[in-house]
Amino acid sequence: MKLFEDQCLLITGGTGSLGKVLIRKLLSGEMGNPKKIIVFSRDEAKQHFMRLEYQNRMAATDEIIYRNFLQKLEFRIGDIRNYGSVTSVLPGVDIVINTAAMKQVPTCEYSPYEAVSTNVLGAENIVRAIQEHNLPVKTVVGVSTDKACKPVNVMGMTKAIQERIFVQANMRCPRTRFICTRYGNVLASRGSVIPLFLDQIRKGGPITITTPEMTRFLLSLEDAVTLVIDAIQAAAPGETWVPHVQSSLVLNIAKALMGDRDIKIIFTGIRPGEKVHEIMISEEEVSRTIERGNHYVIVPMLPEVTGDKPLKPARTKEYSSAEKIMSLEETIQLLKSRKLMLEDLNPYEAETLR
Repeated sequence: MKLFEDQCLLITGGTGSLGKVLIRKLLSGEMGNPKKIIVFSRDEAKQHFMRLEYQNRMAATDEIIYRNFLQKLEFRIGDIRNYGSVTSVLPGVDIVINTAAMKQVPTCEYSPYEAVSTNVLGAENIVRAIQEHNLPVKTVVGVSTDKACKPVNVMGMTKAIQERIFVQANMRCPRTRFICTRYGNVLASRGSVIPLFLDQIRKGGPITITTPEMTRFLLSLEDAVTLVIDAIQAAAPGETWVPHVQSSLVLNIAKALMGDRDIKIIFTGIRPGEKVHEIMISEEEVSRTIERGNHYVIVPMLPEVTGDKPLKPARTKEYSSAEKIMSLEETIQLLKSRKLMLEDLNPYEAETLR
């Protein structure tokens, strides 16, 4: 039977960039036809416009082939921070994909408790609801970030704790498999550098970059969705899956998007809590990192979760965006292949990236 056939999926923060692409993938029927997909978030406006988007599809398309998807796609207003909201939406759910998060590094620095409430207490609410109500949820996926690795900012610290909550949850709720995925900068997602640069280019500049040495991993939303699905399909309890992914200088991303346009670049300095290079696997994690296909897999440190299986580490040093940097030409080709150059976007697409 296909992975999602007749399954009920809950996507917290489902109106975000990852959630929207994930829902389209699920509705394609490629991995089976889910019984129901529940979009859970606190943003009424985004849910409203997302609902309208699907209602305006008069017929199934090549992208959306799931029959009666309007009846199967359920929108629920609620807050991951509210235990009652989480408890009310979990009954009957087979798979939870937790994409709800505070993700902006400066915002988390200025509002640290709010970040804790969403990223830490939100994860705990999911585990607590499953445990206290003995819910037969099969799998919970925590969507994490490179910033959880050797965290230097509030956003990363809260995500690191979220990972630990989900790993240890395998002991609290042994009938449920808790796993994590971790990845870096997602191309063209809200809050990433590409929408910012495109907006600055449309206005004639200047383009603002923190420092010329800064590097970032470049992962498409489609690749991020594939990572989540692969983890659901094959991850063992407590594992954290990390993709093999290319990286680039942020300066080269800006130059690639500028093309021949005469636009000034200004270096503004590091923002509060920002890293020069992204790190997805730390030195401490290397000894328990193995490789499966196009992914690294970090095995949990708790022996009660992982057992005493012998490991053959796949790496000898940390996994950093400074490790293997694409050239400017390679960066241009990557962005072109993802149709993210300004000339590739129609006005509607350009607006949705903002």
